[in-house]
Amino acid sequence: MIKATEYCKNVFDGTHDSPKPVEKGYRLLTSKNIMSGYLDKTDSYFISEEDYIAINKRSKVYKWDILFSMIGTVGNVCIITDDNIDFAIKNMGVFSCRDEYEAKWLYFYLQSPYIRKINENYLNGAIQKFLPLGRLRELEIVPFDNEKKKIVDLLWSIEEKLRKNNLINNELESMAKTLYNYWFLQFEFPNENGKPYKSSGRKMVWNEELKREIPGGWKVDNLMESSLCEDIKSGVNYFETKKIYLPTANIIGEEITDGEYISFDNRESRANMQPVKNSVWFAKMKNSIKHLTIPENSDWFINKYILSTGFQGLKCSEDSLAYIHCLINSDWFEKYKDVLSHGATQESVNNEDLKNIKFAVPTQEILKRFAEIVNPIIEKKFQIIKENQELVSLRDFLLPLLMNGQVKFKDI
Repeated sequence: MIKATEYCKNVFDGTHDSPKPVEKGYRLLTSKNIMSGYLDKTDSYFISEEDYIAINKRSKVYKWDILFSMIGTVGNVCIITDDNIDFAIKNMGVFSCRDEYEAKWLYFYLQSPYIRKINENYLNGAIQKFLPLGRLRELEIVPFDNEKKKIVDLLWSIEEKLRKNNLINNELESMAKTLYNYWFLQFEFPNENGKPYKSSGRKMVWNEELKREIPGGWKVDNLMESSLCEDIKSGVNYFETKKIYLPTANIIGEEITDGEYISFDNRESRANMQPVKNSVWFAKMKNSIKHLTIPENSDWFINKYILSTGFQGLKCSEDSLAYIHCLINSDWFEKYKDVLSHGATQESVNNEDLKNIKFAVPTQEILKRFAEIVNPIIEKKFQIIKENQELVSLRDFLLPLLMNGQVKFKDI
């Protein structure tokens, strides 16, 4: 074994300063943005070009660098695979390899149970745990050699499939969002003759509550008292077998990372949320864009997970699921939610706040036609999420066996 400083070209960390947020610029990412192989940039803010340049004089990230979470959820890693680095870093470690295979080997090595156990023994901090930079530099690494190339290729093939699945899900969501915008923001859903409603001169009526025109025959509702959905209340939900407790932090874009296994006995005094079919969920906290839609075909998820009360759940009908899904996933909703958020320590919304989020309610016929198109998209996305869960389980099963030499490749 050799030290990380010998294996890598450099081992460093991000800035310790707190640059002033700006409206537009470059994103500043911290340890909380590293999520099990991916960078989740949603909970970050912009900094000026001047601050971006200043940080990169000390802490510039390059292709094939590995980002390491040093504080909070210590040990999450992400490998940079492209040249377009449009962010700066703060309070995260960087193993700078600059070589593809050396970087990939180290990326998987850092996720091995052996390394995770070592890191746990060196954590500092009474309240929020952290791993100091000196410890990262002293970390002992098994060097990469050509014999390990097959191991890297196998594990990377799983990684590539996960990334492709996420791209597919992003495209599917983009399709649903585009259709939602056309039908329900531009009001160009097809009328009974198949022509775009608004541009074909159909009736539009001014609505005082929304301060805009909406199609004739539509109503206005709020999120908590809508005919389209109902609040899923938190409680102490009984479950016979162990389940995985899923906090909002474990929703990462189109990915779900597993939390801790719990039984009813060790969680019975704590409120939780029971997932149900045809439901839409979102994080109540400000600046936390965490969405989850559970369609009809979701027994595997319902049997596996129990949700934290950081979520707000909305039970929908089969016809209203697609519309509520798109509404909750819209930029408009997130901005409105953040404006309504309040609280002394952690700003969030409650049910009374959500009553102020009002929206137009289409006719049942339009909802049904929209659902016929978008519900299959939601179902497909959920199938991919399940497949990703299975791929992650396979990767995590193989990883220690391959790293320890317990499984070897046979030449054919």
